[in-house]
Amino acid sequence: MDVNALAPKPQTPEVTTESPQVTEEKTWTIEDSEKLYRIQGWGDPYFSINAVGNVTVSPKANRGGSLDLLKLVESLKSRNIELPLLIRFPDILEDRIERLNACFAKAIARYSYPGVYRGVYPVKCNQERHLLEDLVRFGQPYNFGLEAGSKPELLIALALLKNHDSLLICNGYKDQEYIDTALLAQRLGQTAIIVLEQIEEVNLVIAASQQLGIRPIVGVRAKLSTKGMGRWGGSTGDRAKFGLTIPEIMDVVEKLKKAEMLDSLQLLHFHIGSQISSISVIKDALQEASQIYVELAKLGANMKYLDVGGGLGVDYDGSKTNFHASKNYNMQNYANDVVAEVKEACEERKLPVPTLISESGRAIASHQSVLVFDVLGSSDIPMDEPPVITEKDHLILRNLDDTYQSINEDNYQEAYHDATQFKGEAISLFGFGYLSLSDRAKAEKIHWACCRKILEIVRNSDYIPDELEDLEKIMASIYYVNLSVFKSAPDTWAIDQLFPIMPIHRLDEEPTKRATLADLTCDSDGKIDQFIDLRDVKYVLELHSLEQSSDLSQNPNEKQPYYLGMFLAGAYQEIMGNLHNLFGDTNVVHIKLTPQGYQIESVIKGDTMNEVLGYVQYDTEDLIESIRRQTEQALEQKRISLEESQLLLQNYERSLRRYTYLH
Repeated sequence: MDVNALAPKPQTPEVTTESPQVTEEKTWTIEDSEKLYRIQGWGDPYFSINAVGNVTVSPKANRGGSLDLLKLVESLKSRNIELPLLIRFPDILEDRIERLNACFAKAIARYSYPGVYRGVYPVKCNQERHLLEDLVRFGQPYNFGLEAGSKPELLIALALLKNHDSLLICNGYKDQEYIDTALLAQRLGQTAIIVLEQIEEVNLVIAASQQLGIRPIVGVRAKLSTKGMGRWGGSTGDRAKFGLTIPEIMDVVEKLKKAEMLDSLQLLHFHIGSQISSISVIKDALQEASQIYVELAKLGANMKYLDVGGGLGVDYDGSKTNFHASKNYNMQNYANDVVAEVKEACEERKLPVPTLISESGRAIASHQSVLVFDVLGSSDIPMDEPPVITEKDHLILRNLDDTYQSINEDNYQEAYHDATQFKGEAISLFGFGYLSLSDRAKAEKIHWACCRKILEIVRNSDYIPDELEDLEKIMASIYYVNLSVFKSAPDTWAIDQLFPIMPIHRLDEEPTKRATLADLTCDSDGKIDQFIDLRDVKYVLELHSLEQSSDLSQNPNEKQPYYLGMFLAGAYQEIMGNLHNLFGDTNVVHIKLTPQGYQIESVIKGDTMNEVLGYVQYDTEDLIESIRRQTEQALEQKRISLEESQLLLQNYERSLRRYTYLH
């Protein structure tokens, strides 16, 4: 870790021999915040910072109109919509669909591709009803379809997809019921394509077709030798979970030919993993898949569609590199490569080009939602001045104090080793009863003072010794946030996924704290301690101090609200979240931009305690009755007053109706 990236270097005054020059201390600007949080890299064109230091959202991108996110959150709170709060912007979803289709339209025109593009959205990325209804509506002008990976998703897709020019791609493991349903969907006018993932499925399709008298449209998913890269690279290649090897594809061809159904084989599908960060991997996969496509056509299959799967990446850290949280290409590069490679392969064999399909769910859904949550408090390393040590104090305290007093730019590395050793000796002496509790407290205070002093030197050094690389993280505060990582950002816990996280206000102030985030769950894994950075990953996040209230009419000890936002987490996180510690779904609002500002299209209230208890088979009436009986018994034994018993019951029943998160 390069700790120099974690704090701005102080300006060095210029001094001449003629007269000293006084330099003014540099004031923090919003440009500094833009650079620190990299918002222009990952947020463009939807997120930026305004002149007063608040994050703004431009749901229609460069077509005009923006919202102050802080003002929006405060307005929603005044409507009793509590935090944590997931804010969806359907206009962003619409813009993402428009951009993807525009990129393919431009590529098709550029390369004079004689075919068309028909995108599909993979339902698994986010199955929430309001989002899918918006997506189907926004996709209608482009004949944008849906991809189902399970029977429940197939049922959703059948009910929502009413545009018969759109495609319904049927992926995932299939049983007879799944296949029958997909075949019968043709009677509704749907273009339902059954993609064979397992060799056994071809027999089920043939049997169902013969029984129902419906000619299927069949595809095969190929296991390419080209492997993806990054976190999902292991899900591809010869040992991938889904798809058919080349010998298995040949078996499918033979079985369909024997059943006189080879003309039903019309689609080739491949998938080389989610979040492909390097365009070279995509090019290699396209080249291999295109050759399989033309060979299938040569064998007599009625090939019409080529589905390039998902993988179109999202630049989570804004670095535009092949790092796993980024991508070294843009959407137009992606569309150009798909169109050019497929056209070239078909032209060489003098074959008609296919309809191009992509399943770009992450690239469509990620940007459309922002999770806003508040900071409840913090745990900080002691910042007091070290205690005054005299000759009367224990030798170990005098050694620590001498170390503290002597720290400078020449000996800070040695001083760190000494301070660490003396602290360990103090703890050992305490354990054997040779050091009092108050002396141990003094030792720890001096140790932390040494670390603070050394850290200031480290932050301004060109070289960071290996043993001091973790000092920034060791000295970091812990900010406790009103959030469940396991519910709202499970990928940060499960696979170390990086999402942009930053304050949504006070961005005209310099953040003086370095912190990690801890959630509400009683789990040591309920934390976020990796954050986006231009160079790899950083392990602390620059945040502002938690301010005390300046309003004398309020409690002077009350802290002002401090809000953080998690961005680009609109894909997978909502549906994959779990009920750890029974923290349920968050409140969700849909905000639509209007000429007058915005309108709240819908509010989906988060889970109450009553609801989450029901998920784990508790009957709340039984629970209330149990508490009532206990209060009656306590009344009889005079352990509780009548007033206290009623207050307990009222609080218990009221809590059951409340949001699972903190007020």
